[in-house]
Amino acid sequence: LISYIDFFPTSGLMERGNQTSSFEFLLWGLSERPEQQNILFLLFLWIYVITVAGNLLIVLAIGTDARLHTPMYFFLASLSCADILFTSTTVPKALVNIQTQSRSISYTGCLVQLYFFLTFGDMDIFLLATMAYDRYVAICHPLHYKMIMSRRRCTLLVTACWILTSLVAMTHTFLIFRLNFCSKKIIPDFFCDLGPLMKVSCSDTQVNELVLLFLGGAVILIPFILILVSYMHIVSAILRVPSAQGRHKAFSTCGSHLAVVALFFGTVIRAYLCPSSSSSNSIEEDTAAAVMYTVVTPLLNPFIYSLRNKDMKCALGRFLRGKVFFSWGQ
Repeated sequence: LISYIDFFPTSGLMERGNQTSSFEFLLWGLSERPEQQNILFLLFLWIYVITVAGNLLIVLAIGTDARLHTPMYFFLASLSCADILFTSTTVPKALVNIQTQSRSISYTGCLVQLYFFLTFGDMDIFLLATMAYDRYVAICHPLHYKMIMSRRRCTLLVTACWILTSLVAMTHTFLIFRLNFCSKKIIPDFFCDLGPLMKVSCSDTQVNELVLLFLGGAVILIPFILILVSYMHIVSAILRVPSAQGRHKAFSTCGSHLAVVALFFGTVIRAYLCPSSSSSNSIEEDTAAAVMYTVVTPLLNPFIYSLRNKDMKCALGRFLRGKVFFSWGQ
């Protein structure tokens, strides 16, 4: 079957159906060195457990503490949920492959992973932009904050983010589904992503590349620009505050968000908007960048937000001490 696909890469729907049922990709993985596999398995297992536990603690602490039922923490809880789903899309499969010493992933499994990876990854981007807008309204228009950031509007914003990310992911996944793949099917990454999949296709990927450039670029750059514009207004407003204590308090509410934005967008822009070659060194660099935004950023988010936020630390303390029942109904 594989040889048939190799010789007839542009065959019709019947061949595509056969390809879907039995075709497999091989993932490059996290490292080519066998002696590193056990260390990588333990390292990524602990990272995954800490990531899920940390983000879940944030969601539970916010949900059970009435004092944190504000737009800022509603968006933070949504970001933590997205991070749990985001890292769960890639890391468990990588762990299974390391443990079983197998690099295979089915054609269907690859496309499913791609869809959810794009959905939850783009959700992170849109939520970070939404959180920047929330901080802009809170600092630049404090008197109208409760009216502008009402519960209904916050729910609509998060719902719109989910709908947009699903549509973007569906578009990219459908365009990948149209491609045929040759015998050179080692995906140069540890999960199924757009760029690596296009590299192993034997079809014309010009349409995919254009859509990735314009749609993918818009999904990354437009929210990033909106975040920068928001913080330009925020910094301008903070500098006009006469009290040094007031300026410090305003900056402290934005510091955690800025740290996450810098870490996440820095690695995403490197991975998607900077060209790379097919050399092994470049593959290792791309894998390192992918690990940063798919594994490290979701891991660090709970620590960044909890360690830099007094209200969050207090809520986590109350939750861990079992005093959450005092918050319900307040």
